[in-house]
Amino acid sequence: MSDADPDADHGPTNDGQRFDRLPETPADREVAGRASREEVLDWWETRFGIGREVLGGYSFWEKGAGKVWVFNGEAADPSRVETIGMTFLRTRQEHWKPTTRAVQRFGEDATRNVVELGPERASRFVAGEDQDLPEWDGDWGYLIVSHRIAGTSAPIGVGLYLHGELRSVVPKGSRADLPVVER
Repeated sequence: MSDADPDADHGPTNDGQRFDRLPETPADREVAGRASREEVLDWWETRFGIGREVLGGYSFWEKGAGKVWVFNGEAADPSRVETIGMTFLRTRQEHWKPTTRAVQRFGEDATRNVVELGPERASRFVAGEDQDLPEWDGDWGYLIVSHRIAGTSAPIGVGLYLHGELRSVVPKGSRADLPVVER
């Protein structure tokens, strides 16, 4: 039996107990499967129209397999902390998924793949209900779901749109029974 590191021939691996800064570009990647800063910024811009300037001052960190965190500013060595900033994006799956908190924080800058729900539908959505939405003519996949509050459209969560249905992916701990508010 060998004492050699089984990952030695494959380069560095992800340590799920430590925060690691995302590499700037795919060419800078050392850990296989880890997203790069450039890829994250491209994804938000392509998927939701959120420009690079919106996220320019933030740093991105991975802890766990594909759990990307966003932090406003820099950190010298965040590896010894439990959290840094907020969870932002899940990347190590077939389709990247934004977190509810990220959408609520940055979704107001989105220019595409945003579906605005009226009061009744918005209440059902934040309560975790899936609902038919055949009138949506945009992309399938993850959407920013918003609702008009006090004259402006406010992002309320992440929805998954497939086959004419909007699925609520609001985390159970964040679900709420909101009263139906008229516009």
